[in-house]
Amino acid sequence: MTFQDFKLNKFLFSALDDLGITEPTAIQEKTFSTIVAGKDVVGIAQTGTGKTFAFLLPLLRNWKFTKSPYPQILIMVPTRELVAQVVEETQKLAKYMNFVTVGVYGGTNMRGQKDQISQGADAIVGTPGRLMDLMKDGVLKTKLIKHLVIDEVDEMLNLGFRTQLKNVLDFLPEKRQNLMFSATMIPEVEDIIVEFTDYYEKIEAAPSGAPLENISQQAYKVPNFNTKANLLELLLDRDEAMAKILVFVSTKKLANALYERMEQKYGEKVGVIHSSKSQNNRFDAVNNFQAGEIRFLINTDIIARGLDVYGITHVINFDLPDNPEKYIHRIGRTGRAEEEGIAISFVAEKDEKLQEQIETLMSKKIDVLECPEDLVFSDELIELEKFVEHIPFDNHKVKRFTPSGPAFHEKKEKNKKVNVRISRDDKMKAKYKKPLTRGQKKRKPKKKH
Repeated sequence: MTFQDFKLNKFLFSALDDLGITEPTAIQEKTFSTIVAGKDVVGIAQTGTGKTFAFLLPLLRNWKFTKSPYPQILIMVPTRELVAQVVEETQKLAKYMNFVTVGVYGGTNMRGQKDQISQGADAIVGTPGRLMDLMKDGVLKTKLIKHLVIDEVDEMLNLGFRTQLKNVLDFLPEKRQNLMFSATMIPEVEDIIVEFTDYYEKIEAAPSGAPLENISQQAYKVPNFNTKANLLELLLDRDEAMAKILVFVSTKKLANALYERMEQKYGEKVGVIHSSKSQNNRFDAVNNFQAGEIRFLINTDIIARGLDVYGITHVINFDLPDNPEKYIHRIGRTGRAEEEGIAISFVAEKDEKLQEQIETLMSKKIDVLECPEDLVFSDELIELEKFVEHIPFDNHKVKRFTPSGPAFHEKKEKNKKVNVRISRDDKMKAKYKKPLTRGQKKRKPKKKH
């Protein structure tokens, strides 16, 4: 099929021509007619196969101009980087249309986003938390929402957005189209999707665990952080083809530790990005990486969902991810648009079971290579990977608790107060040692009949 078969309007054809895109990808071809028909869809395809255009093209084709300032399309994504990416892609496609897109996300002042929405928008792209804030505030009116898109739906649920997603849905009209897209889909996530839609069509451009065919997968057996860092330096120094590299680590602290180690040798050619970094820091790192000023970028899984960088030559799994599906998404950052890519994993002994799970999901073995002869194997562990030995409680030197007796004890004599009401006459009698008679009226005796 070609885009001519989609029967797009002239504005969309002109935008595609400007972008130099002539043929749809597999996921775009398979989902287009179903989305145009207004059906709910769950689309599954690897990163880099055009999922964003897969929902934007049919939605923009069906969109009709109205004078209302309220949006008709709501797109939810997990990270601020992905918000920026989707807004940019929408603006490219709607270049010749009178179509306004506004992106909203946390970590920045909400006033500017409120002003943009107040001026009118046809589509809102945002993270769940910020969308919820704007809806509660009354600035974001949702009564005209006809299409809901949840991009990277599996990661949204994995990141704990389930409650926020439900809260957002409570603000939306019940009659709407639901579109959910992701690179991976597991049974647990499918069970949750049922809560958002009664019926949907599941469309796969490739099986959920299938890696891209043009990605070469390799692995090295290395025991610890320092040895992995030594190997990374060897690979970088010896292979000039490693021009634009994504390095994945398991935690933010390890990302910082690796950055501090590599910066000493590579300086500004290395960058780091994770959720604790400021908004400007994250955007600057991605832009510099895209521009080639940064040779390799250290990042975590949550940030990977918002990276849309073309020309990545290598993906290095400094640490294997905690589940096989994340591995598929990681390596999908390279080998895009029919280019060749290489994925290299550093596998410690404790991660060998994870490697087996990944290979089972893919139905494919990862080639294990011999480590370079001059690789320095280190026995020294950094603080973040040292094992803290469990000490039984009885071996701790603790202050033993000695009961101090009953909680209630006999009061001292001076504190023995009894709340007894005493009349004024009794007080005066006690004070003057005789009854008080002065000023009292004498009562006349009653007459006897």
